[in-house]
Amino acid sequence: MTIVSDRSAPAGQAPAYRDTPALPAALEQADLWADAVVAGAGIPVHDAAFVSVGGGMGSFITVDYLRVAGGVPTSEIRVLSNITYPWQTYQYLAGVSQIPRTGRIRSDSSSRPDNLWGFPSYALQEAVRDATLKPLLQVFLEPVFADYYTPRLGMVLDSMAREANRIRYDDMLVRCEVLLTRRRVGGGYYALLAPAPGVPVNSDAVPAPLVAFRCRDIHIAPGYAGLKFLPDLQDFRQRYNFHHVVNAYEDHEHVYEALRLRPGTVLVRGAGVVASQVLERLIRDRLDGGSPTRIVHLFRTFVDGSHGPHAWSRRRGRHGFAYQGFNYPKSVWGGQLKSRVRRLENADRARAYEEIGGTTTPWRRGWQSHLAQGREAGWYRTQSGTIEELRMEDSAVVARLQVPEGELEVRADYMIDCTGLEGDVAEHRVLRDLLEHGGARRNPLGRMDVDRSFQLRGAASGDGRAYVTGAASYGGYFPGVDTFLGLQISAQEVVDDMARRGRCRHLGPLRSTAEWLKWVSGRTI
Repeated sequence: MTIVSDRSAPAGQAPAYRDTPALPAALEQADLWADAVVAGAGIPVHDAAFVSVGGGMGSFITVDYLRVAGGVPTSEIRVLSNITYPWQTYQYLAGVSQIPRTGRIRSDSSSRPDNLWGFPSYALQEAVRDATLKPLLQVFLEPVFADYYTPRLGMVLDSMAREANRIRYDDMLVRCEVLLTRRRVGGGYYALLAPAPGVPVNSDAVPAPLVAFRCRDIHIAPGYAGLKFLPDLQDFRQRYNFHHVVNAYEDHEHVYEALRLRPGTVLVRGAGVVASQVLERLIRDRLDGGSPTRIVHLFRTFVDGSHGPHAWSRRRGRHGFAYQGFNYPKSVWGGQLKSRVRRLENADRARAYEEIGGTTTPWRRGWQSHLAQGREAGWYRTQSGTIEELRMEDSAVVARLQVPEGELEVRADYMIDCTGLEGDVAEHRVLRDLLEHGGARRNPLGRMDVDRSFQLRGAASGDGRAYVTGAASYGGYFPGVDTFLGLQISAQEVVDDMARRGRCRHLGPLRSTAEWLKWVSGRTI
């Protein structure tokens, strides 16, 4: 069979797949697929012990653990994906949300998706590369006397590319669009896919319209279903255009280009890290490039002081923002909060998520001084409220707001919405099919219900197991799943569970040391 890895595709853009023929009713409606029925439908079948659906960061990190810790050969693993390299979507979203390769991301120094051990850390690597002690000193002084150290985007992407080559990721990649997964009669799973245009997935020269992979264990890490477009934004774009009101996670460079050419006002909605990055870009264009942009920043919930359910866990807040170094308190990934949530069930777990969740952004000293400068000069102002209506009026965006004092209208040249990504698992075709036909169910927060080893509850098939990691498993026994370190911990749980089932090797101290030395030397495995 042919495994394809074409890295010439534009970042963040999945290919347009051919129209796929309808499935026979015997397969479309069946919760369990029999080998004979699949063969009778004329669908070519290929076998692999482990299949990962998604091909993004969740797939890459899990496959990395399987290769390094589990000792599984590439011949037994297949990654089914519509992107050409694992960090493609992440790189695209980082770029459009205004994090350049030289910019720093919101991640810890030792949270390395390319390195099971987290050593050497990004800070140590940067210190050695640049021949400076500054990164190490920042780690030593954080967070009291210095901001948290976070790595540069380019360093993270380059290190993942190195590891992908080292574990021969391309040998496992199948470029395709996964349509659905079903349990197999006798155990294991089928994954039905449409190959990328012009790509043969079988041994013939002519691509088959549909292909099935048959596997013992399946891993699903599709990430988010898509962008979140709030009703007011959808209504505006249906009635007017896609030019003046944009989502921060879509390409909107035209907004910054227009504001550099002439004076203008931009309305920014949101209070998370993406809103912070957008504001930083707008402010940098004004201060460094002379762009006379005025910024109106809309908060749904305006935070102006320390807040939180408990005195010992209160977050710092000011000028509308809730400040926190990372997505969650650090103990979520390996301390008391991780241990506590792991013991909670149902409503108790949902309450714990409510306590530690919420929209936050890191406190960064340089960025704070820029905001203070804007408030003092009057070109940056904040407003608490919600949007009741968006409309075009005389080539301007008019937002009618519901504010504490009543109603208010804001006129702007553009609006940038920073409210995030779509988390509803039913919006994703493969996850929805698992809920309808795969025996899966939702957890207390509405995502996929997984156990402590990230097995998808209700979806076991004979001796086969289905695993779900990443954003789709949010609300389970481990918070922080949609982070580098969270994906690493999830992958470790999956591989440990497979090792207990005899499907791969355990990673002991001696082999761990040997594998780390291979990683340091860049030796291909």
